[in-house]
Amino acid sequence: MNQTFQALSLSAPPPSSAPVPAEAAARAGGPGLGRGALALLLSAHPAPALAVTALTTALGVAAGRDAFGSCLVALAVLTGQLSVGWSNDRIDLARDTAAHRRDKPLVAGEVQMRSVSVAACAALVLCAPLSLANGAAAGGAHLIGVAAAWSYNLGVKRTRWSWLPYALAFGLLPAFLTLALPGHPG
Repeated sequence: MNQTFQALSLSAPPPSSAPVPAEAAARAGGPGLGRGALALLLSAHPAPALAVTALTTALGVAAGRDAFGSCLVALAVLTGQLSVGWSNDRIDLARDTAAHRRDKPLVAGEVQMRSVSVAACAALVLCAPLSLANGAAAGGAHLIGVAAAWSYNLGVKRTRWSWLPYALAFGLLPAFLTLALPGHPG
């Protein structure tokens, strides 16, 4: 966990030989609230986050989750996905900058580095109680999946084991959905 907060440090610049203008802009400031909020949302990788959330929620409904349970699934998965997306952009800032990824709001200086860091940590903090509200076993399964996704962002992606966090996280989704059902089928 300490590595997580070091990787998302709110004050330390990303590791690089010298800050480039986009990194300096990301640290120093950003646009007005409306554009900044949109840039923050876009830095969370919203398309995959919403796709995974919608699919998982639909599977929860199909598995027998009631309306309240389906909302808990959606909120837990969405906060987990947002935390993973934001952490990915923040952790990869130096790499994305070196690759001239101007499609990334953080690299383009459209959102503050601190905002992305705070959003990633806040979403992760919210994910825990929302996951556990689905039940201890179900919530535990979901949180292990989210931890696997964060491990990918924190460096596993640069190893030959890069497939493992995906396999673990997506493999745990059925457990997350069924362990919260009455009678815990599965």
